[in-house]
Amino acid sequence: MLLFGGTFDPVHNAHLNMAHQCLQHFSEDVLYLMPNRVPAHKRDSGIRNEDKLAMLKLAITHYPQFVIDERELNRQGPSYSLLSLQEIRAELDEQGRHQESICFLLGMDSFNSFDTWYQWQDILKLCHLVVYQRPHEVLCVSETLKRYLNGNQCEDVHKLRSTPAGLVHFLAGPQRSESSTDVRGRLKAGLDCSALIPDAVNQYILDKRLYIGV
Repeated sequence: MLLFGGTFDPVHNAHLNMAHQCLQHFSEDVLYLMPNRVPAHKRDSGIRNEDKLAMLKLAITHYPQFVIDERELNRQGPSYSLLSLQEIRAELDEQGRHQESICFLLGMDSFNSFDTWYQWQDILKLCHLVVYQRPHEVLCVSETLKRYLNGNQCEDVHKLRSTPAGLVHFLAGPQRSESSTDVRGRLKAGLDCSALIPDAVNQYILDKRLYIGV
């Protein structure tokens, strides 16, 4: 299964591009979007989770292949990917899907600091990482992650399917340069973001006057 976790604060066109590229690359029918409640490794913007979820729903209205997993929004406390992956693996086991791999999609910026995530080694016992690289981003990891990559980087999609977890796959494809940080900065400055975020999301932000002064 394909899983894309993130703050989506707000969701933007680069998020959707990553999701589409991942679906096509793995020839899957469904990709699960899992918005964080309070990410442990990022500063909270102050936008309500109800608004983040509403924007994400608007962004995928015309994409039935995208399904939102709300488990982290319903959990109290920080959003640790490990907890969600443990739950998802248990659910797959209950369904008899013991050997099905979980491919966890994240951007290069997140992967560069992956060894600071809560119990990151245990995360890799539960899933593969699929790392998507945006323009101007480069691999810049600690020696610990370099050593892990030396033995676990994988280019073979079939191996990702046949192995339950533990590999890192770099996904190349058409790229967009938007980031949530840039979008928030433009919105705070009163600049037009209509080319960076889906139309329905842009209108929601304008109607609700979100990110102004954030």
